[in-house]
Amino acid sequence: MKDLRRLNEEIVACTRCPRLVQFREEVARKKRRMYMDWHYWGRPVPGFGDASARVLILGLAPAAHGANRTGRMFTGDRSADWLLAAMCRYGFSNRPSSRSRDDGLALTDAYITAVLRCVPPANKPVAEELANCRPYLLAELDILSNVQVVLALGKIAFDGFLAACPDLSGSPRPKFGHCVVFPLPSGLTLVGSYHPSQQNTQTGRLTREMFDSVFERVRRLLEA
Repeated sequence: MKDLRRLNEEIVACTRCPRLVQFREEVARKKRRMYMDWHYWGRPVPGFGDASARVLILGLAPAAHGANRTGRMFTGDRSADWLLAAMCRYGFSNRPSSRSRDDGLALTDAYITAVLRCVPPANKPVAEELANCRPYLLAELDILSNVQVVLALGKIAFDGFLAACPDLSGSPRPKFGHCVVFPLPSGLTLVGSYHPSQQNTQTGRLTREMFDSVFERVRRLLEA
């Protein structure tokens, strides 16, 4: 889709947030020992997936040595392994893993993006940085006109999506939780999930059964 390609080119060229520009480039320059042979991406990371998607999967930001290294959202780290394995089990992906931009991964009926396109220090963006990135999410929603369900991975992504919704004035603000479902005035349905970060998966806060329950709910919403 031409408009989506143009938007992604604009995202990759973005330099709106000096703190993030400095940090993403520093990570790409120093690298992690196990990835010294990699040419790190080190730029803003665009979304990817099926341009006809009915499901938008929304994360927080590129991981320092995941998407900031590989140049594709949820690619090259443990969170990616969890997400793609679940997506594959529920028919949204042809592969249960996401390793690099040329690994043959193809998404069906799903598009993956994030509320922030650059890796933030300590995974903690500031409000101004999230606001700077918000127009890109709004543009994606405008272009991806078939989206019916937004799956937000983590509270920052959940709240970031709500901040991008102009139709919530006067309505009760949805509260983040795992596997919560909120029909929105726009006709979209917002689903919340704990993020598949190691902090959540290694502590048992998020189990595979819990994560599968989210995708099962999304499937039911699409079939309703």
